[in-house]
Amino acid sequence: MKNIFTLFVLLLFSVSYGYSQSVKELQKSTLELVATFDEDLKKEAMLSMQDSMRSKWTNLPIGLAPRTGAQFGDFSEESKLKFHRLLTTMFSSQGYLKTFAIMQLDDILHEIFEIGFQRGEVNENTIKMVRGLDWDYGNYFFAVWGDPAEDAVWGLKFEGHHLSINLSVAGEDFSMTPLFMGTDPAEVEVTQYSGLRPLSKEEDYGFWLVNLLSDEQKSKAVLSQKVPGDILTAPGTAERLSEYWGIKASELDKNQEKILHHIIEEYIGNLEHEKADLYMAMLHETPKDQVYFAWIGALEPRKAHYYLIHTPDFIIEYDNVGFMNNGNHIHAIWREKNNDFGVDILKKHRIDHEHK
Repeated sequence: MKNIFTLFVLLLFSVSYGYSQSVKELQKSTLELVATFDEDLKKEAMLSMQDSMRSKWTNLPIGLAPRTGAQFGDFSEESKLKFHRLLTTMFSSQGYLKTFAIMQLDDILHEIFEIGFQRGEVNENTIKMVRGLDWDYGNYFFAVWGDPAEDAVWGLKFEGHHLSINLSVAGEDFSMTPLFMGTDPAEVEVTQYSGLRPLSKEEDYGFWLVNLLSDEQKSKAVLSQKVPGDILTAPGTAERLSEYWGIKASELDKNQEKILHHIIEEYIGNLEHEKADLYMAMLHETPKDQVYFAWIGALEPRKAHYYLIHTPDFIIEYDNVGFMNNGNHIHAIWREKNNDFGVDILKKHRIDHEHK
């Protein structure tokens, strides 16, 4: 009885104080951030839902791919406070901290090359090129599509080097796909941040699983082709990964299956619990012979490697090639199939409202 009462109190507390990741909470956090902008910044941030940039994304640095929206470096301290509140509404603690670490990593990467230049390890042409890439904690851009205060259909994007966050809202439903996170370096080796690994579990769990496979299982899971230079569904590619590669979850033993679950949970667990729980429930309803794991490349760290997890509902891609194939530069993406930029929920919303 005491446990039931405790659970009731916890549920009441969470409802009363609005800690759930509902459309209402997302709307509230977004509007509170926008309210801190001056007129110039608001004009840069608030864009049409029909803007073609809404359904495009890139992980390239600003120096190679300019972005639409308000620049994070131009945010006031008050705006930054509200922005972090928005991030913690969109993400779990792990997703929030990964996002923050990836942004910080741009400053660290810039420092790494400057140190290399001072040591004579990086030549003058290379350092000029690197400086032109504009790696910087402030070089991320925030855009709101539509008007969250008035529109049932709206969205937002926060994007820069190695980060693309895309929220799409339709009525009481929302999606956060595609969600791209990357790290260069995957493991920092110099500066006071030496040892930092923002996407450590994405890498470690992959090696854990592939190295637990038997030779017979590896003959199915480990593919013979060259490691892709990037995730296959990268921006600008027509690749849609319609085929299923590798080994089925139904062909794994209980321990291997548990580790595969850990990998998937690491990606979906970046989202706040309400959405993450929904997606994990979808995964658990999927027959095991429809969940595939494929690996390409080296079976040990610091050499180029890649993996793919593919189900009828989701795609997870992880690629780690890096400079001179040193396996120290991660690109990772989670996407809900047929729902990038909310295509599926927007279509459903439109149909429902046409019927009304």
